[in-house]
Amino acid sequence: MQDIRNIAVIAHVDHGKTTLVDKMMLAGKLFRDGQDNSGEVLDSNDLERERGITILSKNVSINWKGTKINILDTPGHSDFGGEVERVLNMADGCLLLVDAFEGPMPQTRFVLQKALQLGLKPIVVVNKVDKPNCRPEEVYEMVFDLMCDLDATEEQLDFTVVYGSAKNGWMSDDYNKPTDNIDYLLDKIVEIIPAPKQLEGTPQLLITSLDYSSYTGRIAVGRVHRGTLKDGMSVTICHRDGSQEKTKIKELHTFEGMGHKKTDHVDSGDICAVVGLEKFEIGDTICDYENPEPLPPIAVDEPTMSMLFTINDSPFFGKEGKFCTSRHIQDRLNKELEKNLALRVQPYEDTTDKWIVSGRGVLHLSVLIETMRREGYELQVGQPQVIYKEIDGVKCEPIEELTINVPEEFASKMIDMVTRRKGDMTSMLNMGERVDIEFDIPSRGIIGLRTNVLTASQGEAIMAHRFKEYQPYKGEITRRSNGSMIALETGTAYAYAIDKLQDRGKFFIDPGEEVYGGEVVGEHVHDNDLVVNVTKAKQLTNVRASGSDDKARVIPKTVMSLEECLEYIREDEYVEVTPKSMRMRKVILDHLERKRSNKD
Repeated sequence: MQDIRNIAVIAHVDHGKTTLVDKMMLAGKLFRDGQDNSGEVLDSNDLERERGITILSKNVSINWKGTKINILDTPGHSDFGGEVERVLNMADGCLLLVDAFEGPMPQTRFVLQKALQLGLKPIVVVNKVDKPNCRPEEVYEMVFDLMCDLDATEEQLDFTVVYGSAKNGWMSDDYNKPTDNIDYLLDKIVEIIPAPKQLEGTPQLLITSLDYSSYTGRIAVGRVHRGTLKDGMSVTICHRDGSQEKTKIKELHTFEGMGHKKTDHVDSGDICAVVGLEKFEIGDTICDYENPEPLPPIAVDEPTMSMLFTINDSPFFGKEGKFCTSRHIQDRLNKELEKNLALRVQPYEDTTDKWIVSGRGVLHLSVLIETMRREGYELQVGQPQVIYKEIDGVKCEPIEELTINVPEEFASKMIDMVTRRKGDMTSMLNMGERVDIEFDIPSRGIIGLRTNVLTASQGEAIMAHRFKEYQPYKGEITRRSNGSMIALETGTAYAYAIDKLQDRGKFFIDPGEEVYGGEVVGEHVHDNDLVVNVTKAKQLTNVRASGSDDKARVIPKTVMSLEECLEYIREDEYVEVTPKSMRMRKVILDHLERKRSNKD
């Protein structure tokens, strides 16, 4: 029997989880001598590298003094809570990482609560103690208070604390005495985190994540709960809906370093990958062939936000994307459902080319859209909508806990902005020159808030939010007050036309871009929509005059990211997403038809 430890690394966004895992892999000799490949190895897909966040949880294993440590890296955003919830099922303990200056943040609370409920044993790592003005002692107190708030058991409250800097690669029991390696932390993991219990009996494995190989197809990943799984044995899969299916395991793999290693049996407590099963989903149990006993499936929080997805039917349809038909999009959404636990997809009313896609928040849905766009899909999405529920006959909406950290001089602006969106201030703390303000705010008030907060605070604000609970409906919220500027006809935008319209608002297009009638080309200064002709060229005559030969001076366009576009559009607008471009447009393109429908 090999000695095993299963540990999940949890923390708020940007507190250094992935960096710490890199250093642990370096200590476990996963790279060749003298070679340091530790640039966030686990954030392997392009989106994760660009944004510097973890989206999909991954696992690696290292060998430390004869003990195998399975390390699970988790995302910090509560939008990817579905990922966190299923990964914690595989662990026996957790490393809670906290920034030595910022202390525990809203997302820390979210993930820690899940871990404590599952009874995991925590080790607290106060990271980034090399930062100027850091306060490790206070942060330690804050973590202790947070654990008390979350009803931790006495055993969990008696946690070990380790200080260090993952970036500089050292950990120690005292932050005033830096060492030159992270051995102290690894020794503590082996000493404090309990080894998985060896449960005898018929085999049970709860499938907690999926892997895919183009060679063998879908692979089930999970932790053996009890008994032993053997290569080639016959098993029963118990599905979430209660149905059962007899099948056979073709191959078993355990995790070695960053890859898989084939093995002939896996004992209870280890994490393994099962190859050769056909129909299974996350949450199903692999059990004994004769007497199957399923484990309870993973419970995942309900989605709080939904969006309308539809095929691209604009005049520029099919020019840039490879997959544009409703069948392509339907297949892609079904494939996503297999591994994205917190996602729901249902067809819209009676149509075959529209879907309502629900998820944990704008970020959760925009990462899906961005991934599809990069794979060559073309689609249109509507304005994000909050999912309302009726509780005891009262219409209720999701409320989020919002934390904004800003320099003192911007605090009043922030409070004004949030209260206008029906937010209630719950606390305000001074931390040096900055202020930490907490609010309870409806989820729909957060849509479009980030851009305004950053503009008002000159880019200084740090904003984080997490879902709290459903509360009775708070009333109407005024969204953006400016109207749109809409192109009148299809053609090429000219600098001459844009120059003459600049005092009407700001533009989202540059001269020389192709536009179509009904596309939103800018933001109007007033609150009504304005139809403009940006395809008008200068009439050339051979009469010269002093006033008509001025050069066109065009202000560069406003560039918006996908999230900003989604938060910006109104109910009667779509965002058109293609592999090369993002445009905003009216649902009804024709100007006269739009007027008629507004009258109705």
